[in-house]
Amino acid sequence: MKLMCIRHLPTRWNNDGILQGRRDIGILSLNESDRKKIRRNQEQLKKWEPFDLTCVSSLKRTEQTASLYGRRGGLIDPLLDELDFGAYEGQPKNRLLEDWGHDWLRDPRGLIFGEKVSDFEQRIKAFLEKYEELGKLLVFGHGGWIRGLLSILKYGDTRAMNQVSVNNNQLIFLDIGRKQA
Repeated sequence: MKLMCIRHLPTRWNNDGILQGRRDIGILSLNESDRKKIRRNQEQLKKWEPFDLTCVSSLKRTEQTASLYGRRGGLIDPLLDELDFGAYEGQPKNRLLEDWGHDWLRDPRGLIFGEKVSDFEQRIKAFLEKYEELGKLLVFGHGGWIRGLLSILKYGDTRAMNQVSVNNNQLIFLDIGRKQA
């Protein structure tokens, strides 16, 4: 499967370093830099069209981003939702790092916030299994989810998800091989 992932456009909380998680925060008004990046990403996406499916999470920031890319009506799949940070949602990211920094950065799989990071990992894997037969899939998602995906593809789990960065409005191309029988 060819998987194209775009992290949603920036929100006020992104700019302020606040954890969003499952909070349904909308995106900011676009600036010229955002518009240019969308146009560049759209040119890259044209090379891969048509897509078998476009998916968004159940959070409006991904739907709003997809709409600005001209991809209204994508399939809403809650498996794409961001990690539930529980009490840390609405708090500065630094607070989570102060409390859990070593574990968060080295291997977050044992941590429990609003959901277990190990359950979050299983959601990502369930998404991959659900759509593994598709040829080309376009996903508008979240930073944590995409980082988790990258770690799973490299290591088989989410242990290294916080050792990479995914910027808002970043486009990532992945070629995911089929499972061997």
